[in-house]
Amino acid sequence: MPRHSTFTRRAFLTGAGALLASTAFPSVADNRAKEIRIGYQKAASTLVLLKAHGTLEKRFAPLGVGVKWTEFPAGPQLLEGLNVGSIDFGYVGEAPPVIAQAAGASFVYTAYEIPTPHAEGILVHRDGPIRSVTDLKGKRVAFNKGSDVHWFMVAALQKAGVKYTDIQPVFLPPADARAAFERGAIDAWAIWDPFLEAAKRQPNARLLIDGAGIVSHHQFFLSARTFAQQNAELIDAVVEEVGKEGAWVRANYADAATQLAPIQGLDASVIEAGLRHYAHTYKPIDAEVLAEQQKIADIFSELHIIPTKIVPKEAVLGTKV
Repeated sequence: MPRHSTFTRRAFLTGAGALLASTAFPSVADNRAKEIRIGYQKAASTLVLLKAHGTLEKRFAPLGVGVKWTEFPAGPQLLEGLNVGSIDFGYVGEAPPVIAQAAGASFVYTAYEIPTPHAEGILVHRDGPIRSVTDLKGKRVAFNKGSDVHWFMVAALQKAGVKYTDIQPVFLPPADARAAFERGAIDAWAIWDPFLEAAKRQPNARLLIDGAGIVSHHQFFLSARTFAQQNAELIDAVVEEVGKEGAWVRANYADAATQLAPIQGLDASVIEAGLRHYAHTYKPIDAEVLAEQQKIADIFSELHIIPTKIVPKEAVLGTKV
C-alpha cells in the first residue's frame, strides 16, 4: 500500500548512507549480521504495520539481510527475550527497561516515542463505589507486573497520597485481567491501548483516570548491546523505517485501523481511537527522557520493586547523553 510520508529526524537518516557504505566495502558487509530478529507486541501498531507491509524485508533483501519477527504478550516478556539472546531489537514501555537493567540485562536504549499519556488508564466498574484514586485503598487492582502500567499505578497512587502497599496488586496479563474484571474478581484494572479503548466500551466499565498529568508513558526501542555495537547501520535503518511508518499512520488513521483490525482482533473503530492516543513520533535518546527513566528507577528501588539502584544512562552507547 503506498505510503506518502517523510521522516525528517536527521539522526535517523544516517541509516541509508551507512547501508550504502557497507555494500561498497566488503570487509564491513562481511561483519554485518545476516539477520535482524525483532520482537514486537500485537498492540505495538507501528511495528505491526511495518511487519505487515514487509518494508524491512524489501529494504534489506539486496543486502542479504533477513528479518525474523517474534511476538510477545507484553514488555517484560520481550525484555526477557532480548536478555537471553532470542531477539536483537524490540519496542516496550517505560518500566520494563528499568526492571530488566536491574536484573542485569545487556541492552541499550535506541529511540523513544514522545509522550502518550492518554494511551493507558485505570478502569473501574461503572456502578461501583470507586470514584477517585484514593478509593483504591484496600481494593484489588490488576495490572501486568513490570509493564508500563505498573509504573502508572505507582505514580497515580503517589500523586493521590496513597501508598503502594495500601492496594492489593493482582498481577495479570491483559486477557486474564479483562476476564477477571468482567466477572467482578477485581475492583480496578490498569491497562494500555488498544485494550483500554476496547474495555472502555463495555457496559460494565468506567474510566477512572488516564495517564495525563501523571506519567509521560514513553515507549522505547531497545537493542541488544552487542548487536547494536556491531550493526549500527541496521538499527538506524530499522528506526528510520519505523519513523516513516509512524508518519503514515498519523496521516491515515482510518486506513491503518482497517489494516490492523484482523491482526489485533478488534473492531477498526476501537483501534483507530487507540491509535490516536499514541504519538507515532520517535526521537533519538536524550538526557531528558533518561532523567525520567532515572526517576522511575529510583522510586522502584525505594519500593523494592527492583532489588538495586540503577543508572539508566549507562544503557546507552557512546557519550551522546
